[in-house]
Amino acid sequence: MPAIQTKLAFEALRSVAASTFDGTYKTLGAVMAHPIRIFKITNNSSVDITVSFDGGTTDHEYIPTGSFLLIDVASDRVADSEFVLAKGVQVSVKGSAGTGTVYLSTYYAA
Repeated sequence: MPAIQTKLAFEALRSVAASTFDGTYKTLGAVMAHPIRIFKITNNSSVDITVSFDGGTTDHEYIPTGSFLLIDVASDRVADSEFVLAKGVQVSVKGSAGTGTVYLSTYYAA
């Protein structure tokens, strides 16, 4: 039986400065270019944030100041697994104006 080889690949780090926050959703970089299997949102800002995975229509997560959200959707699945954060998803964040930056790290199977 041939060995299954799935390689971890990375999209570019996305970020948004908390100084741009005004209580409305701001996009956290570009839409997902690949089906994402692992992602981490790091709130390295001075304000709590709310996260939306549908471009700012719905509140989905809350991340306090100085913490992060790590979701491992399907890191132990084969490359063609369909349980992923879909390609094309737009992640957005909102909070009141502050200092620091919010980051989004994304990982996919190649």
